[in-house]
Amino acid sequence: MPYAALQALQANQTLGSYTGYGATHFGMDEATFRDAWQADLNGAVDLAGTCSLLQPMWNKQLADFDFMFEHGHFVRYDVGTPKEIAPGGGKVGMSMAQVRALYGPHLQVLPHKYQMNAHYLRIEDGKGDVLLFETDPDGKVIRWRVGVPPQIDYEDGCL
Repeated sequence: MPYAALQALQANQTLGSYTGYGATHFGMDEATFRDAWQADLNGAVDLAGTCSLLQPMWNKQLADFDFMFEHGHFVRYDVGTPKEIAPGGGKVGMSMAQVRALYGPHLQVLPHKYQMNAHYLRIEDGKGDVLLFETDPDGKVIRWRVGVPPQIDYEDGCL
């Protein structure tokens, strides 16, 4: 999808969902994913089964946006920029209180694995897909991701 079309669509709605991003859906293999994405991507999927990342060409740095594949299938996308809106309206830069107000009783607060006073804010859609916000010690969202277990819970991505 061309970047200008992406921006126009985002002005009206979010492309992120609990089941994928735009026309992509979790479980797609690389070829099907690329067909659905309809634009060039940086990277390639390792069909041997190890974790791989693809990035849209418009992405400036890996920490801003990527698509994760494992065992050749799309399993998660990660966002580190306030330009993208999560399913339900959350985004980078929000406070924990703002995220709680949006997601209410569906929100589970977990301690961060590496940073004291930082948290993971987990929302399950009831169908197996998960939205997970990561906060800094001040309670601000610094990134978020959507995917399927167990890959959604890999704190280090593909490391």
